Amino acid sequence: MAGGRVPDGPRVVVGAAIVRDGYLLAARRNAPAALAGGWELPGGKVEPGESETEALIRECQEELGVVVVPGERVPGEWPLRDDLVLRVYLAELVEGEPAPLEDHDELRWLAGADLFEVAWLPADVPAVTAFRRFSGLG
Repeated sequence: MAGGRVPDGPRVVVGAAIVRDGYLLAARRNAPAALAGGWELPGGKVEPGESETEALIRECQEELGVVVVPGERVPGEWPLRDDLVLRVYLAELVEGEPAPLEDHDELRWLAGADLFEVAWLPADVPAVTAFRRFSGLG
């Protein structure tokens, strides 16, 4: 898939399901205003010429200041808008301690039983549900 697009389809946004010691990392948005206060998996748009896993690595570095190694893709994809689709990858944290550097003001590690204790952005709810089934967390 060239440029992070589904052929003749929407642009791909990647989300990182970063798990440490049985806890999933969630990030609360503070920008743009329409998304502020909602929780999401860290990630972002795949840029032209970039693979999905390259985008995941770049976005985690920019947003959290960490280095991750992408793993398996969680089965499924979820529409964010007519022109955007979310795909989620497991990601192993290999360097750094996550901090809310860009577009986020808070991070939380959520136990499996507490995954829905935060107000996920509506588009992230089915992705987090699929992650939970796929990973067996909670």
